[in-house]
Amino acid sequence: MLNFLIKPFWIFGIDRTVQNTVAPEEYGLYFALFNFSLLFNIVLDLGITTYNNRNIAQHSHLLSKYFSGIVVFKLLLAVLYFFITFIVGYVAGYNTSRFQILFFLSINQFLISFIQYLRSNVAGLQLFTIDSLLSVLDKTLMIFFCAALLWGNWVNIQFSLMHFVYAQTFAYLITGVFVFIIVLIKSKQFRFKIDLPFLRAIVKQTFPYAVLVLTMTFYYRMDVVMLDLMLEDGEKQAGIYAQAYRLMDAFNQIGVLFASLLLPMFAYMIKRNEKINELLQLAFSLLFVPAVVLVILSFYFSDAIMASLYKNHVEESEMILPILMMCFVAIATTYIYGTLLTANGSLLLLNKLAIGGLCLNLLLNYILIPLYQAYGSAVASLITQLLVVISQILFVQYLFKIQFNVRFIIALLSFILLVFCATGAINLYVDELVLQLILSLTFSFFLGVLLRLIKLRNIYETLTNRGI
Repeated sequence: MLNFLIKPFWIFGIDRTVQNTVAPEEYGLYFALFNFSLLFNIVLDLGITTYNNRNIAQHSHLLSKYFSGIVVFKLLLAVLYFFITFIVGYVAGYNTSRFQILFFLSINQFLISFIQYLRSNVAGLQLFTIDSLLSVLDKTLMIFFCAALLWGNWVNIQFSLMHFVYAQTFAYLITGVFVFIIVLIKSKQFRFKIDLPFLRAIVKQTFPYAVLVLTMTFYYRMDVVMLDLMLEDGEKQAGIYAQAYRLMDAFNQIGVLFASLLLPMFAYMIKRNEKINELLQLAFSLLFVPAVVLVILSFYFSDAIMASLYKNHVEESEMILPILMMCFVAIATTYIYGTLLTANGSLLLLNKLAIGGLCLNLLLNYILIPLYQAYGSAVASLITQLLVVISQILFVQYLFKIQFNVRFIIALLSFILLVFCATGAINLYVDELVLQLILSLTFSFFLGVLLRLIKLRNIYETLTNRGI
């Protein structure tokens, strides 16, 4: 509930307002550099966070053993990350003004990575309530700082994009200190020293995770970077893409939250040889069903939605929105099946799929971007993510001997067809956008409950049994 309240307000109340306040090309530049700063983000982590989450969930006593060594290691990795990012930026031809923005965005990436590692300890200890509170702390602080800059008269300055970046840095810094103190209390010890044998052992064990995250980051984030570098009006196209991407990113936060909760749950259940079928189907229903509804809403109402949110390039971005929302369906499913494969330790398989997805995505972007600009990049992303997630589903079915539930599939297809027809009728006979969305969402929810795709009792039992 905290994530539902805080993160949408950050994305639509703050981030969207910033894009509407500054010049379109200026925000497009920020969005391209933000995605560029993410490309080598794995260097800050090398898969340590995912590995740590899984291992602390299965062996909680390892926290005091791992904590000091990993913190020092991440500080060393930060130096390497800055070196690689700025060298590649120099090769890409970035000028001084771009490097100024990139420098603070890189600091933000380090702080995010550090916070995520610290939170992996909290989640690994099954302290899901505390972890959920920590998951919104940084955004809560950013909302406070940015609101003061945008709407408050606390400071007599003209708002610029760099103020937006500085506010993020300050919020991440405060959050990092706070989470560090919590983990330190749980660990009961911390020594600042470099343990080379320990670091070598960690790198050896986390390398498969690092390769997986690196390849997935590239095929998730290269779209905007390639738009910026390949086109003369790349900053403009990146801004157009960002407008549609923001909606997908808003709902993507729910998928991230699910993955962070599911990874230690799946790892714990696999270690105890418990059946994962029920949790898998529950998680799939809770993410896939709303994702399908969002696709249908974006298909019918993309023009009205984008016009209500933005001032510039509305027509171009409204064409991209349905494509990216279909991407969200694939991404949401990946958060479930990919997380299960990760918890199972199937890293070689996931790496093969990710590398294949990266090669396909780069090829499709190279072909489609010159022809269709931002729209072509969205199509490339959709094709890539659909093929990858279908492969993940098939491998999960094979590895865990999960039989296709015919009744569930029929119910799901019936749900999609009925929601599509009902939303079309609402679009035809109702004029007000807000009322259209409320009616469509209400119908979808009750239909999902009626078809038993959304089982409220199962949701309650799972949450209470897991101590969430």
